[in-house]
Amino acid sequence: MFQDKKIVCVIPARLRSTRFPEKMLASLCGKPLIERTWEAALRVPHFDRVVLAVDDERVARVVEGFQGEYFMTSVSCPSGTDRLVELVTKGQIDGDIFVNWQGDEPFITKTIVEDLLMTCASPFVDIWTLKSRMREEDAHNPHICKVVCSAQNRALYFSRYPIPYMRDEGGTRTLWKHIGMYAYTKKTLQSLQGLSACMIEQAEQLEQLRFLYEGFVMHVQETKEEVFGIDIPEHLERAEALLQTMRGVYVHGV
Repeated sequence: MFQDKKIVCVIPARLRSTRFPEKMLASLCGKPLIERTWEAALRVPHFDRVVLAVDDERVARVVEGFQGEYFMTSVSCPSGTDRLVELVTKGQIDGDIFVNWQGDEPFITKTIVEDLLMTCASPFVDIWTLKSRMREEDAHNPHICKVVCSAQNRALYFSRYPIPYMRDEGGTRTLWKHIGMYAYTKKTLQSLQGLSACMIEQAEQLEQLRFLYEGFVMHVQETKEEVFGIDIPEHLERAEALLQTMRGVYVHGV
């Protein structure tokens, strides 16, 4: 329980990644990446349940090997959010708040989760997510999603483009990087069923724009924690070095 809410963590584990095929099965210091992420989620005491949403029997067999709880979801699900929607609408999992923890994020910490869920007791929010300050030199990197928020930390827009745009030279701005971790109410996930991609989502290739387009209220909380996901094979070397320096993490099963 967290703030009197039953929190369920769902780890979507899609095998057919475009940029890094079968990365869920890639070895990270002697264990599959998906197992490392599962172990990280279990270290967060606020979760009442941790489950994996997989789409391939090979991943399922690996999960069985480390005694994780999993559900098979459709291979046609375009995103991790859609896997959560499938599980909730089919009644396979139940709770008050559902955290979407991507399977390639083994370095999420208890502090990051607490930042995400800081206002989860609010009855006026549908979706929670995170942001962190970003450097000006990263502003034009289309692989980094930017977010602009209201004074109440409600998301106004997400973009791969540097927002806010500086019309006048010499001005100053604060840039915020969106951290792609989400928490949803049960009602929100049920409402997301069947919603098709909107034009702005298709243009930017950012699923969170569908949530704004459909009128969902998104709270974006700042986190000062560093977040590192494994998107391409080259990230594995950095991940192994990072893992071996983390206190309390077992390396090579020792």
